[in-house]
Amino acid sequence: MRYISTRGGVAPLTFSQAVMMGLATDGGLLLPEAIPTVAPDQWRAWADLPFQDLAVAVMALFIGAEEIPRADLQELVRRSFATFSHPDITPVVPLGRGHVLELFHGPTLAFKDVALQFLGNLFEYLLARDGGILNILGATSGDTGSAAIHGVRGKRGINIFILHPHQRVSPIQERQMTTVLDANVHNIAVQGDFDDGQRIVKTLFNDLEFRNAYSLGAVNSINWARILAQVVYFVHAWGRVTGGAVERRVTFAVPTGNFGDIFAGYVARRMGLPMERLILATNRNDILTRFVRTGAYRTGQVQPTVSPSMDIQVSSNFERFLYYLVNGDCSRVRGFMTELATTGGFAVTPEELERTAEVFEAAAVSEAETIDQIRATWREHRYLLDPHTAVGVRAVGDRVGVICLATAHPAKFGEAVQRAIGQPPELPPALAELHGKATRLTVLPADAGQVKRFMVQTLAAGR
Repeated sequence: MRYISTRGGVAPLTFSQAVMMGLATDGGLLLPEAIPTVAPDQWRAWADLPFQDLAVAVMALFIGAEEIPRADLQELVRRSFATFSHPDITPVVPLGRGHVLELFHGPTLAFKDVALQFLGNLFEYLLARDGGILNILGATSGDTGSAAIHGVRGKRGINIFILHPHQRVSPIQERQMTTVLDANVHNIAVQGDFDDGQRIVKTLFNDLEFRNAYSLGAVNSINWARILAQVVYFVHAWGRVTGGAVERRVTFAVPTGNFGDIFAGYVARRMGLPMERLILATNRNDILTRFVRTGAYRTGQVQPTVSPSMDIQVSSNFERFLYYLVNGDCSRVRGFMTELATTGGFAVTPEELERTAEVFEAAAVSEAETIDQIRATWREHRYLLDPHTAVGVRAVGDRVGVICLATAHPAKFGEAVQRAIGQPPELPPALAELHGKATRLTVLPADAGQVKRFMVQTLAAGR
C-alpha cells in the first residue's frame, strides 16, 4: 500500500512515511493510492470479532506485513486499547428506536482516544525502529489536545505542542490538557478561535525549512493513521447491530466539525461496509451542512456554542472527500483550495452535488435544540447526552435504526448538562481528580511567527 497527496505533488509514500509526514509537503492530505474492497463473506467473518482483533484485521489492509509485522501490529493495538475502561472498547447501546455508539471509554473520555492512543504508540514504535525525534504540533477545538497529550506524555524522543483557543474550550477540556506537567508536553492558548490555531499549524507545516529542521509531526486528523483507527469502530458497530447480516445496510449519524470522524465512515463505505447513508450533523457553525445542501463551501464567522469541539469553519478533512468527489483530479483539488484561501469559498458542479447527496444528508442543529435534546433524552430514557452527541441525535429525527456516534462523556460539558436537566452530571474519577491540580500553559497571540519562536526557544532550552 502506497500513499499519495490530494494535491498530487508528493511521490508515493509507505505507510510509515505517511504517518511521520502527517500533512503532505505540497500542502495536501495523504490518502492510500487505492482503498481496499472487502467481500461480503469477510464482513460476515469480522462481525463477531473483539474490537482489538477487528482493528488488526482492518488496519493490516492499509499497512502491510512487510512494513509492520502482524505480531508487532497486534502488540501496538493491544497496548493502545488496554487503557479503555469498557471491555468492548466502543460499545453499542440501544437508545429509543436506534443505537448509540459510545466512543468515550478511553483515558480522556472522548472519541479522539480511539485514534490517539494508537497513534502515540505507533509514533514510539516507528522512532524506536528507525531512529530520530519527533516534535508534534497540533491544534484542538477541545478533545484532540487532551487525547493527543495523553497518548504521548512521557514518551522518549517525542515533544508535543498543542494549540487551543484561549477560553473557548470547556473548563474540564482545558484542565485535561494543562494539568499534564510532563516535560515533553507544552500547551499553548491561542488568542483566537480553533480556525486560527489550525491555520497556524498548517502555516508552520508548510514552512518546509522549519518543518524539516525541527522534525514536525501531526496528530490532528490530517494524519492518515487517525482516520484509519476511526474506520474500525464503524465496522465494529455495524457488526454488533446486524450480527453480520450483509443484507442489512445501516445509517450512521455523526456530529462533526472537522470532517475527520465522518470521513472515516465514508472510507468504511468505500470499502464496501453495508451502509445506507451518513447523516452529517453540525451545530450553527454549519459550513458542511450548507455544502451538502447547496454544493457551495463558503466560510463565515465562527460562532461559540455549547458544543465547542464543533465550532469550526474550515474543515481540514473535507479536502480528502473532495479528492474522491472529483475522481482524483488533483488539479481541481488545488484549484478549490486556492479559491478557498483567496475568496473564502468555492462550489462544485450540480452533478457532483448529486453524488454527494447519494452518501450524505445533513442537518444543522440550534443551541436551543441541542439543550432540548439533552433534556428530552434524559427524561424519556434516563440516558445523558453530551451536547455534541445531542446534535447528532437531533439530526436523526424520526428515522428508525440509526447508529449515532456518542463522541464524548457528558461530564466534560457540565454547564450544558446543567442547563438541560437542572443538575450537573456526576463526575467520573478521571475528571473529579483534575480539580486542585497544578496547571501549566502559555498564552500567545494567534500568530504563526510567535508560535514558531516559542517552539524554537523551548526546544533549545530542553524544556
